[in-house]
Amino acid sequence: MDYSKCASEILSAIGGKDNLASAAHCATRLRLVIADNEKVKKSVLENIDGVKGVFEAQGQLQIIIGTGTVNKVYAEFIIMAGVEAASKDDVKKAAAAKAPWYKRAVKTLGDIFVPIIPAIVATGLLCGLLGGLSRAFPEMADSQFYKLLDIFSNAALTFLPILIAVSAAKIFGANIYLGAVIGMIMIHPNLINAWSVGDGSDLPILWSWGFWDIHATGYQGHVIPVVVAVLLLSIIEKWLHKKVPEMLDLFVTPLVSVFITGFLTMTVIGPVFSQIESWVLSGAQWLISIPFGIGSFLMGAAYAPTVVAGVHHMYNAIELSMIADNGKNIWMPIATAANVAQGAAALAVAIKTKNKKTKSMALPASLSAFMGITEPAIFGVNVRFVKPLIAGMVGGACGAAVASIMNVYATANGVTGIFGFLITTDSIAGYLLTFLVASAVAFVLSWMLYKDPVEEAIAASDPEPEPAPAIEVKSSVSYDDSCVYSPLKGKAVLMADVPDETFASDVLGMGAAVDPAEGKVVAPADGEVSTLFDTHHAIGLTLDNGMEMLIHIGINTVELNGEGYTAHVEEGDRFTRGQTLITFDIPLIKSKGYPVITPVIITNADEYSDIHKAECSEVEYLDKLIETAK
Repeated sequence: MDYSKCASEILSAIGGKDNLASAAHCATRLRLVIADNEKVKKSVLENIDGVKGVFEAQGQLQIIIGTGTVNKVYAEFIIMAGVEAASKDDVKKAAAAKAPWYKRAVKTLGDIFVPIIPAIVATGLLCGLLGGLSRAFPEMADSQFYKLLDIFSNAALTFLPILIAVSAAKIFGANIYLGAVIGMIMIHPNLINAWSVGDGSDLPILWSWGFWDIHATGYQGHVIPVVVAVLLLSIIEKWLHKKVPEMLDLFVTPLVSVFITGFLTMTVIGPVFSQIESWVLSGAQWLISIPFGIGSFLMGAAYAPTVVAGVHHMYNAIELSMIADNGKNIWMPIATAANVAQGAAALAVAIKTKNKKTKSMALPASLSAFMGITEPAIFGVNVRFVKPLIAGMVGGACGAAVASIMNVYATANGVTGIFGFLITTDSIAGYLLTFLVASAVAFVLSWMLYKDPVEEAIAASDPEPEPAPAIEVKSSVSYDDSCVYSPLKGKAVLMADVPDETFASDVLGMGAAVDPAEGKVVAPADGEVSTLFDTHHAIGLTLDNGMEMLIHIGINTVELNGEGYTAHVEEGDRFTRGQTLITFDIPLIKSKGYPVITPVIITNADEYSDIHKAECSEVEYLDKLIETAK
């Protein structure tokens, strides 16, 4: 193929180099970030010689070209486009930068608050545990041990502005120690503790603008003012680094940055944004407190769509403000109701479907949702079939209403689902009922609404279809160059059952897959390494019999950047049948959330008149896996 021509046609079809923001490639596809997707001529892209498919995912335009070819097309493409080669992480960042401003703002809040959640969870668990123990054993509250643990349990909330300031400084690119200083200023002991303030009428004046008096009150229990203050710090600090001579930078920049930021924080930013935050918090609490759980019902229904929209991280700020305000997070039970409901809806699909691929995706996704991680269930199952998503929304609404009526609350945030029982010790019965109602309603509705495509297809055809012929399983006893021998040991899998549309649709070539039992890839025959990707998750082979092959270890494992993989050959090396090519760490890859199922693809499949899978059972190394005919 003409790599230069392919690259040129792709560049033209995406709207030229001016419409290209960033470009990288993985084992099989170009990954592009486009400035204006409206300028992309998708139909033209799909018809370019060498392009095997085009789709959009994660803000990227992904153009499937194939192993051994994509890197050559990419090399020509970046020269023509006049851009530097980018890593996959660079492309992800560029794709995120294209998102609407409100999504970027919400993502920034998430990036700030998520790292400090473990600290809040730890102290929240201690707080809940101490509360339960003191009710069971009232005399314990006077013990030295209890008083010691009480210090541990409220430390994170007492110094929450410092935690937020350090995290925000990392995200905004400011000096984290200067950020910590800003957080310390906002809760300095010389200020009146915000939790001990009454109506504020008798507080001393910290600063007066003449028309507006600022009271000497700390910012314990506040979140947004700290974030805004550190954002200002980062802007001032970066500007000073550019303007101040290097020999003076070490002294001038920290001094001026802290002075200006501290003054504006205590006299403008703090008072203004703490009031705005109070209004937001009051609005959220008012909504949830609408009689008969109506407000919570609406929020429980709306929660999953906010996950789909990617704006659910904004709830972290609300939850932290609630905890800091009175120690009661009444938002968390709503999130739990919504999450477990989506899990229950996906569980109904998993039990009802006859499609093995759907079942293998829906069952673990539903269990993940019960643990509080809903993205696999929502995006992998419920959004795809729509009706389970709706069932989950209804279940979440009902569960959230129960939580409101029974005054369920948590003592921390960042944990939902089953693990949420650990931070709802003060209202555990109500939390259990919330869990059960949300799950039951969603499961029943999903079961009723979801129609399995396999069942519909059978119903539309002959009610008694002819059974498929049995497949005779034979292990290879002698070498035959018309066969592909398994490079792995494990369970042989039909390509249609691989959980990736690119492989399952045979767009890269026909073949089969192996769910490996051991983390080792061996050579299926004598040949040469045509392509070895720098991440070592995929290898291209050219066998002496003319067959070209791609072995792709795991699904989306390019994102591991080589972690868990060790190559024992290099590109251009000769190998003999049975020689170890790559070893990989199955437990590590699975712990990162990636399937290890490994497609074995004949990339020059168009040169064969017939290709079919030889076995559908357990395979040993060098058992017959695929049979071909010229």
